[in-house]
Amino acid sequence: MCAMEPTEAQLVEMFRRMVRIREFDERAGLLLERAIVPGAVHLYVGEEAVAVGVCAQLNDDDYITSTHRGHGHLIAKGGDLGKMFAEIYGKATGYCHGKGGSMHMADQSLGILGANGIVGAGGPIAAGAGYTCKFRKQGQVTVCFFGDGAAAEGSMHEAGNLAAVLNLPVIFVCENNLYGEFAHVDEHHAISDIADMATGWGMAGAVVDGMDVLAVFEAAGEAIARARRGEGPTLLECKTYRFYDHLGRDYGLTKRPEDEIAHWKARDPIARLGTALAERSLISAADQDRIVEETRAEIEAAIAFAQESPEPAPSALLEDVYVPEPAGTTNG
Repeated sequence: MCAMEPTEAQLVEMFRRMVRIREFDERAGLLLERAIVPGAVHLYVGEEAVAVGVCAQLNDDDYITSTHRGHGHLIAKGGDLGKMFAEIYGKATGYCHGKGGSMHMADQSLGILGANGIVGAGGPIAAGAGYTCKFRKQGQVTVCFFGDGAAAEGSMHEAGNLAAVLNLPVIFVCENNLYGEFAHVDEHHAISDIADMATGWGMAGAVVDGMDVLAVFEAAGEAIARARRGEGPTLLECKTYRFYDHLGRDYGLTKRPEDEIAHWKARDPIARLGTALAERSLISAADQDRIVEETRAEIEAAIAFAQESPEPAPSALLEDVYVPEPAGTTNG
């Protein structure tokens, strides 16, 4: 049964995990700028309350599917920072042995079915995982994180429809950060609230303040509890904002209004929770600063682990890769 009110220990841990996500991605963005790591790195800075608020309500054996902006989801569910940096560096000790990079990390031991560079691809995977949860009858649920851009993809509508028809324990969490790559949400959606799509899918839907981890925690808790009771899927639209550009930090590719950026940064989810914790005398501002410093030390150790890790051996090129047998061959 999901709790609608977090305990004091949960509140402190949620703050710590949001800080961990923020500091991880700030550093990952800097590594990208300096051309120290290869490939693309999409940052989750500003959206931390969504991943943490949702994942705080999940068990280790619950599943999540992620997106190209998936560092936050992995960290929120307990991912290993060393393995994450190693994967970004392309090292053999990474989550996918250096073959997946920033956009394709997975940890099945934590129910993390993988980040995904294909927009909207997590929906069908989540529906499949949700069917597994229903078949096993062990009370598991699946959460599908996706963006406002993915909400316009056919794969998401197919997944939502299937989840409703089969009454699957799936929670679809739309992280509406206002921009699909560089296009404002008003340019690719005719509706104001993506949560309204729930009516067409035949499931419950709700709009949530995605900059308030407590609001996300409560809404996710209700949806997850309903799914565990066998009452079907839910679509949650979390209104949030990414502080940086589509890729990396500020490259100036998205010409966003300065007042818009200032408005959302003034609602920084980490600062908001920090203020609430101080007002409740749970952790002082000094204690919060200490958590930030501890997190930065943890990240330095994770980066050192990645830098010292070996490159994948050439002989491992085809390991962990699905290669179908040529037509006409047999298994012996």
